[in-house]
Amino acid sequence: MSTFEAFILALIQGLTEFLPISSSAHLILPSAVFGWADQGLAFDVAVHVGTLAAVMIYFRAEVVSLLSAFFGSIFKGERSKESKLAWMIVLATIPACIFGLLMKDIIEIYLRSAWIIAITTIVFGLLLWYVDKNASLVKDEYQTTWKKALFIGVAQALAMIPGTSRSGATITAALYLGFTREAAARFSFLMSIPIILLAGGYLSLKLVESGAPIDFAVLATGIVTSFISAYICIHFFLKLISRMGMMPFVIYRLILGFGLLAFLALN
Repeated sequence: MSTFEAFILALIQGLTEFLPISSSAHLILPSAVFGWADQGLAFDVAVHVGTLAAVMIYFRAEVVSLLSAFFGSIFKGERSKESKLAWMIVLATIPACIFGLLMKDIIEIYLRSAWIIAITTIVFGLLLWYVDKNASLVKDEYQTTWKKALFIGVAQALAMIPGTSRSGATITAALYLGFTREAAARFSFLMSIPIILLAGGYLSLKLVESGAPIDFAVLATGIVTSFISAYICIHFFLKLISRMGMMPFVIYRLILGFGLLAFLALN
């Protein structure tokens, strides 16, 4: 992988990781159009580090507060709305861990085709439109119950199917449960921290076991570019969704999905 390829792929990863538009759908485009090779484990680890750093630094006050409340509830028996939210995030992470362990090989072998990515991009885009149109938009993330956390967690697990979009699935589920758009996005972003951390750790172990050579220039490009693009993306997404709603992302998903189908049919 050249430094230019690393920059483009990290930029795509950072911009699409937290938007409800499917990063996997975008990451197949360079390989499909330009014939670029698979980026490899080391690069996957790099962009996970970059996007994880972006969301943790952007929500640094919330992360510190939630961690403090979480450990306070364990060691001191303290109860607060922050400790409850921290436990709900932990609970929402469990379905994806179980689904990932049980289904990762099936997903890698059977569900990573461009056709499936195109179809799921369209289908879950339409689902996002329907839910956003009919959402009550009255609750915040601190009103999450264990049932709601598990429901959103199952949505996050289903998002392991390429083209679904992790943020798209979790935001759709939260909107369906009555969250405001801003609360749905915040809960989705906070949920991403443990799941990205676990995925990055898993990929790091695989990288160590593989003994694959590492290009540190490419790695640095991936980390820095994905961090900056993800941070900017989170900032503007949270600023704009209260005014725009989800319709622009629905339209984009439909254009992308049908565009992928057309490209695949012609090739």
